[in-house]
Amino acid sequence: MDKQTETELEAAAFRRLRLHLMQDRTDVQNIDLMNLAGFCRNCLSRWYQEAANERGIEMGKEEAREIFYGMTMDEWKSQHQTEAGAEKKAAFETAFEENVARKV
Repeated sequence: MDKQTETELEAAAFRRLRLHLMQDRTDVQNIDLMNLAGFCRNCLSRWYQEAANERGIEMGKEEAREIFYGMTMDEWKSQHQTEAGAEKKAAFETAFEENVARKV
């Protein structure tokens, strides 16, 4: 497979993952993703922002999130986010430390 085709397939897979998380599985909470997989929608939007910045495209965190979510974070939270219990919040602190804080 040539490099261009590989890049196009990777981009298509990313777009499908985004669609899946944004439309098909809005019930899956970010905290659950982070606790189980070590990343969440915010991580994906941050990676998008970092890729843009590496290419000289100015993009802030909120702009990247709005592009990724298709709406502002406040809109997403009001439409889809539920309150997490103490146990999930404690697990999140560990998952965040292991997967995000050390890599930023």
